[in-house]
Amino acid sequence: MSQDLIRLMRSLFPTTQEAAWQPSMDIYRSPRGWLVKFDLAGVRPEDVELQVHDRCLTLRGVRRDWIAEQGCHYYRMEISYNRFERRVELPCCLELASLATEYRHGMLLIHIQTEAEK
Repeated sequence: MSQDLIRLMRSLFPTTQEAAWQPSMDIYRSPRGWLVKFDLAGVRPEDVELQVHDRCLTLRGVRRDWIAEQGCHYYRMEISYNRFERRVELPCCLELASLATEYRHGMLLIHIQTEAEK
């Protein structure tokens, strides 16, 4: 089976160990360190967990559905509401790095400053 077909099947039918969606992210390198930005529109900050292990940064959480008006019945739904997990590996050790987070306009920004940049 081709890798493209496997990826398509996994996106359509995720297993219980796989998250139904993965938030998009951007990674920037700056003179002061790294910036990892996750698109978490509709996710409450208290529903997000961040873990660091060696060179890996793992973001987990859940985006919950909420209805703006009582008595609504869905007509069409395209937004994924479910648990998510996104893992990214950077080319540096993160265990001793300084991490600072900020949540702005549905975006989670993680500022990372490694030992070499301190």
